[in-house]
Amino acid sequence: MNAAQIIANGLAGAGCRHAFGMPGGEVLALLDALRVAGIEFTLVKHENAGGYMAEGSWHATRAPGILLATIGPGVSNAVNTVANAYQEQVPLIVLTGCISHAMAQQFTHQVIDHAALFSSVTKATLRVEQGTAALTVDKALSIALSDPPGPVLLELPDEYLDAAHWQEPDRAPAAPNLAEAGIWAEGSETLQQARDMLQNAKKPIILAGLGAIHHAAGPAILDLAEKHQVPVITTYKAKGILPEDHPMALGGHGLSPLSDKTILPLLAKSDCVILAGYDPIEMRSGWINSWQPDNAIEIMHAANDHGMHGAAVRFVGDVAQALTALGAPDGPVWPDGEPADAKDELENAFAIPTHWGPHQLFATLKSALPDKTITTVDTGAHRILLNQIWHCERPNTLLQSAAFCSMGVAVPLAIGYKRAAPDVPVVAVVGDAGFDMVAGDLSTLRDLQLPLVIVVPIDNSLALIEKKQTAMQLNTYGVQFAGTDIPAIARAYGGIGEVIHSKGELLSALADAWDRNTFTVLACPIDKSAYNGAF
Repeated sequence: MNAAQIIANGLAGAGCRHAFGMPGGEVLALLDALRVAGIEFTLVKHENAGGYMAEGSWHATRAPGILLATIGPGVSNAVNTVANAYQEQVPLIVLTGCISHAMAQQFTHQVIDHAALFSSVTKATLRVEQGTAALTVDKALSIALSDPPGPVLLELPDEYLDAAHWQEPDRAPAAPNLAEAGIWAEGSETLQQARDMLQNAKKPIILAGLGAIHHAAGPAILDLAEKHQVPVITTYKAKGILPEDHPMALGGHGLSPLSDKTILPLLAKSDCVILAGYDPIEMRSGWINSWQPDNAIEIMHAANDHGMHGAAVRFVGDVAQALTALGAPDGPVWPDGEPADAKDELENAFAIPTHWGPHQLFATLKSALPDKTITTVDTGAHRILLNQIWHCERPNTLLQSAAFCSMGVAVPLAIGYKRAAPDVPVVAVVGDAGFDMVAGDLSTLRDLQLPLVIVVPIDNSLALIEKKQTAMQLNTYGVQFAGTDIPAIARAYGGIGEVIHSKGELLSALADAWDRNTFTVLACPIDKSAYNGAF
């Protein structure tokens, strides 16, 4: 086999069945090798969208996402989506070509230093050299999947595509055998100190993040919450690790000043804050030093050096195993009932008005979705409000960019998930500015004939940025636009487009959308002033 075939077989051996991208001359051998290896390729209209679709496929299958991009302008188009994967901890393999070192000395057409470009937004940049294809793809998979997961750039020089000149065993490399994370050593001073802290706590609380999702710590968190009445706060990415209708679930937080008024005082009162796979990259600056460091036990899925908070005990390892080893409080907790009061406060703060607006839009949408629906949401004011009122019953059912907070993610994320899991209902919520940014992705949806639903709150503004301008007492400038006829755009790309003005219209439109063999775009005009004080 040549190098491209060895790489493709290695990815297939790791469970990869989907790849996304836009090919060019230098990656055509890789494209064909993916086809032969049983990895289905989806043509996109922009490499950035392809990366988000690859992320969506990972959420659906848990196999690493694959983005195929040609050299130069192709791979440089993908910087945003790769940076997003880096901060959102998504195992993404970015496949591209490159020219040989010798040729680069005299030939410069489309040639840039890919490794230098991606060095700050990938876990590793790897280049296949003579006889190393199997080793390199194994290494790429291992690095991408190890804690914290992330993107890896894999370059294949065109000089190594000829099997006659390729000296390597004819084999498909196996998926990496990752070492299991360690657990606290029984009898260690660290574990005993943490156990004593929790055992003696009268006001313990769990703050769970993405690492708890990676390590399937939901049952351990449920055990502490249910048996010992320990309340649970999550970041946006960890929403649903404890079902949010559970009495001990206080929901996802991080970007809402309104919710901070309830949640941050609760953390400050706690005498034992258990940080379960919590990464503060999702949080706003108001969360710096939000609890007394001497009261915190930090269980990290990967070491970090953020400096946003302190802890008396810190441990890097398996989050679920560490929580189980931690024990439980010795006796009743929160005797004054502050967590229940906080839950009531949050319900009142984000109560749904009776009139049409973003609150009613999101509440109605959630109530009408089929069971096991996956929802993606784009960056903007709508995302913050949606996260506060949207209750998740399971983890990984509300997908978003919560660390990098990039716009233009919701639609391609949804496409990638639906492509990999066609029987699962998928809906994307994207602001009107974000929709304009990725309108070309609708042509990919058209070609795939997938019954995807896209909901677009329309306010003709970058509403979140406009709110910040107002808060800074600046003029409203550079954030408003005339608006696009979004239903017409949907129809032009072969979908169904409707304008929604009420709860009844939304319920009727959703009822018709799921059985189509094409996508549906629901444009929902709202008054942007409804966001004032809403979150």
